[in-house]
Order: sequence, then structure tokens, then C-alpha cells
Amino acid sequence: MLVLDAVNCFAQVPISDQSGIVFAFWHSNLAGKIVIFCLMLGSIFSWSVMVSKIYMIRRARRQTRRFLKRFRTARKPLIIYQSREVYAATPMYAVYLAGCRELTFHLLGTTEIDDTFSTRLAEAERISPVAMNAVRSALEREVGEQALRLEDRMTVLATAVSGAPFLGLLGTVWGVMDTFSAIAASNNASLTTMAPGVSGALITTVTGLLVAIPAMFGYNFLVVTVRGMTVELDNFAGELAAAFDHRYLDTGSRINTRL
Repeated sequence: MLVLDAVNCFAQVPISDQSGIVFAFWHSNLAGKIVIFCLMLGSIFSWSVMVSKIYMIRRARRQTRRFLKRFRTARKPLIIYQSREVYAATPMYAVYLAGCRELTFHLLGTTEIDDTFSTRLAEAERISPVAMNAVRSALEREVGEQALRLEDRMTVLATAVSGAPFLGLLGTVWGVMDTFSAIAASNNASLTTMAPGVSGALITTVTGLLVAIPAMFGYNFLVVTVRGMTVELDNFAGELAAAFDHRYLDTGSRINTRL
């Protein structure tokens, strides 16, 4: 229905006043119009992914700077968790939250935060290396989950980059085939007869490239950005694990001192 409405709209424009793209679209066959419609849908999806991802990354970077400043200026690694501060836009906070929950479970036997949390934490015994390994595993698991979250819907862009030119080429080949078939049936191989059909066939390739080129630049930008954010998550997980080790890991030094 949308394709037919577009055709009727273009039909109201005189051919002499039509631009090259409008002229080519009007003279494309039904298969070409369907291909163009599919490519426009793919363009809408790819642009929505790029815009939403870039917006999400900008928000995440702003909150990451705030979170890291707060975390590195605090004297205790659990102070953000204890004060229930929220930095929901940054994946680092999700990694931090997962590590803090696992650590407090091994320290206190619960992840609940109440008025006695500070007192119970001060009186808690340090945890064993086995328990600390569980905390590190929780950090690594959350880093992987956040990396997958950052890469979510990237397949839409990859599909647009690789599939749009081929879909446009399919429409072009189909249109040229129909044009040559019509010329053979009419026994009139003049340029005037061929030009409208060939022009209508080539517009699908142009549309496919117009969809694929922005998606390619957006995909490359997002891939590099997501890769860098994943490395930052790995580095932060290591920094957090080191802070937990320094403050809450029982290395057995007290036992050795007594002996």
C-alpha cells in the first residue's frame, strides 16, 4: 500500500519536471519499487540504531567520568555501594555493583544494606582467597554481560552494510532483465526505449549504496568505541579486584605472625 501511494504521488509530477531520482523511480518496475521500499526500511532501522547507540555512549561516558572520580577519591571501595549512589547509565557501575554484592555476601552472608551495615562490615572477618576468586568471577561475568549489552543490535548495522548493496544489485539486475525482455518483445532497440528502463533499474543500486555507506561508517565507529569501552571495563574490574584484595582478603599473614 505504501509503495502504491508513493507511485501515485510521483505520477502527479510531470515527467519534464522530475529530477533524475524521481524519473528513475517512476520508471522502475514493481520489483524495483519493492526493493527500494525494503531498503528504506533498512535505512530507518540502521539510523535508529546508530542514533540510539551514540546517545547511549555519550551518556555512559559522562557518568563514567563522574563515577570514576567518586570511586577513586573515596577511601573505602564499598562506600558508593553503602551510600546507595546510582550511576545507571555507565556499564562500570553495573560491574562495580556485581562485585560489591558478591563481596558483601561473602563478608556478611547477605547483600542487604541497612543502618547496621557499617558496623557489621567493620566487625567482619576478612574473606579467604577462594571467596575472593568468586568475587573476581562475578566481576568477569558482569564485564561479559555489559560487553554484550554494548554490542546489542549491532547486527542490524552489519546486515545493512553487507546486505543493502546486494539487495540493490538484485533490483538492478531484475530491472535490466525486464527492460531487455520488453525491448525484445517490441523489436525496438533504440536508446529512447532502453533509457527509462535502465534508469529505473539502476536506482535500486544507488539506494542500496545510500543505505550501506552511512551504516558502514556508523558501524566502524561503534565497533571501535565499544571495543574501547570493553577494555576500560576490564581494566576497572582489575582495579576493583585489587582494591578488594588490599582491604578484605585474608592472606594468612596474621597466622604466620602468630606462629
